[in-house]
Amino acid sequence: MSQYGILVPEGYTASDPAQMASLISYLGPPAIVKAQIHAGGRGMGGGIKLVNSPEEGKCIAEGLIGSYLITNQTGDCGAIVRKLLVEKTVAIKTEMYLACVLDRNSQGPLLIVSPSGGMDIEKVAETQPEKILRVPIDIATGFQPYQSRNICRFLNLDAKFIRDIFDLMSSVFRLFIENDCSLVEINPLVLDEKDCLIALDAKIDFDDDALFRHMRLSELNDASQQEDLERQAAEAGVAYVKLDGTVGCLVNGAGLAMATMDLAHGVGAEPANFLDVGGSATVEKITAAIRIMLSDSNVTIILVNIFGGILRCDILAEGIVKAFGVIGSTLPIVVRMSGTNVEAGTRILSESKLDVSFASTLSELESILAAKYA
Repeated sequence: MSQYGILVPEGYTASDPAQMASLISYLGPPAIVKAQIHAGGRGMGGGIKLVNSPEEGKCIAEGLIGSYLITNQTGDCGAIVRKLLVEKTVAIKTEMYLACVLDRNSQGPLLIVSPSGGMDIEKVAETQPEKILRVPIDIATGFQPYQSRNICRFLNLDAKFIRDIFDLMSSVFRLFIENDCSLVEINPLVLDEKDCLIALDAKIDFDDDALFRHMRLSELNDASQQEDLERQAAEAGVAYVKLDGTVGCLVNGAGLAMATMDLAHGVGAEPANFLDVGGSATVEKITAAIRIMLSDSNVTIILVNIFGGILRCDILAEGIVKAFGVIGSTLPIVVRMSGTNVEAGTRILSESKLDVSFASTLSELESILAAKYA
């Protein structure tokens, strides 16, 4: 953010207690210590602390580093804390909220602002919707001066801040566009005692599919914050998201994957994952995908729903047989295949010693899955 002219507190990261104490001495107490995890809700989870001395900072670091921080966004297992951010404190006059997101309705970037900063913005939107202002931005013309005037009035700021708001919003918009972001969120955006607008805390999400254009951003990735199976999937080139259910879903195409997950949910089961092997999957890629899926101890059944267009059904079947053979799994498999080489794929699975049930339609697939969960 500082590279785009957005003011942020002076701060540094620490990965051990001694380093933390040294940084607090350098910055001068009091200071704010923030656990660096890929989740929000850190304050309520005990991951943001005000410290008044290097010694206190060292003690807090000893308690946080290596621990699992549980917030409303991490789930019950929490996220491991490897690093802490220590920042100078800021004398706050006003707290506000600012975000830039992709909006389906306006089909472009959308600025969201609120005078209720530092709070759970979802709760504000639910209980006080009048405190949320949505400002669509034309991607061709960018943020406009008249929009800064409207935002300034909405945030109850004096007219003297119109120029500052324009500069800030323009910088946020430029950051959002130039870095292929899906979210730039500042919460809270504060006005300090010197009437400076400062991003006191922030969150940025980048489009994974665009990171090849931003290698400097890829270098910032913290692998320890990724779910282990999702990390393995990314390395194998497989689109995989771990969920909490028991039905392992193997599908090609994101739309079909979502429909398959809905199908599982419809019979009273819960999907254990979102997994899209894509159209150009090889035997090796399918084997890797199934191995990752079977590594989830919650999985009790495999649901395969494949339309063989570019992906041939015989390639899919070979990958399934190979993966199950390597792992030695005996889990039941429910398969619906159609398209290229479906007969060959069906024969390969039929001749294997795997526990395979075949369906030719989505209705059949649903019936077989329902029977197994009856």
